[in-house]
Amino acid sequence: MTGSSLGKADAADPLTGGPRRRRARVGRGAPLPLLLPALIGLAFLALPLLALLIRAPWRSMPDLLTSPEVWQALQLSLVCATAATAVSLVIGVPLAWLLARVEFPGRGLVRALVTLPLVLPPVVGGVALLMALGRNGVVGRWLDDWFGLTLPFTTAGVVVAEAFVAMPFLVISVEGTLRAADPRYEEAATTLGASRFTAFRRVTLPLIAPGIAAGAVLAWARALGEFGATITFAGNFPGRTQTMPLAVYLALQSDPEAAIALSLVLLAVSIAVLAGLRDRWMTAS
Repeated sequence: MTGSSLGKADAADPLTGGPRRRRARVGRGAPLPLLLPALIGLAFLALPLLALLIRAPWRSMPDLLTSPEVWQALQLSLVCATAATAVSLVIGVPLAWLLARVEFPGRGLVRALVTLPLVLPPVVGGVALLMALGRNGVVGRWLDDWFGLTLPFTTAGVVVAEAFVAMPFLVISVEGTLRAADPRYEEAATTLGASRFTAFRRVTLPLIAPGIAAGAVLAWARALGEFGATITFAGNFPGRTQTMPLAVYLALQSDPEAAIALSLVLLAVSIAVLAGLRDRWMTAS
């Protein structure tokens, strides 16, 4: 066999040194003890979403989504989620760089604190924000006395609550991308006279741009769907703090069709996020 006839399937295997063969597909005939629970799990996840689509008031959907209350909540959600993502980018990317590039005592503890909002119940996060940034909070009292700045039950409070729960998604994504990037590019830039910040801005940022974009999309989607911390820290005031998830909760008690319509919008956003990240995380290598 000539060299030109060797395809990717016969390339050298780095582990064995022999020709690399195509991976055989495993499990064409799945055993019933595995297939049955898998199908039950799929049905468990898909059935509620299908029920939402089946029960959706498609004929009245345009009127529901263009009503002043729904449009107000939708507009506020988009603005606050975008602002929360911007805040996460400004302070989250440097934090991810610190965790990925700098060795310092207690780095593991810092990483644990950064990821804590991922597992912390959102309501607990809202209570924690109240204790820290409320009018009588640890920091909030000084913000109120010195600057007259009050965050709870304001639109700014919505942004703070959403950034608190969404920023860990961005930090984890960017830190993982930084760890995968070759630090020798930064080192080469510094040896040529660039400062650490210049090397980060001119070399590192372009390298990790896909990871930043993926993290920002995840953070934006998480901020858009935030409920517990928002209602605890910012309340549920129409036009000021009532975002889409809060509007869904309120509409479910008086207008179920409006609740379904808003839920479908959030579902569409989630699907769009998954579609956007599919090539990065869900394509088999």
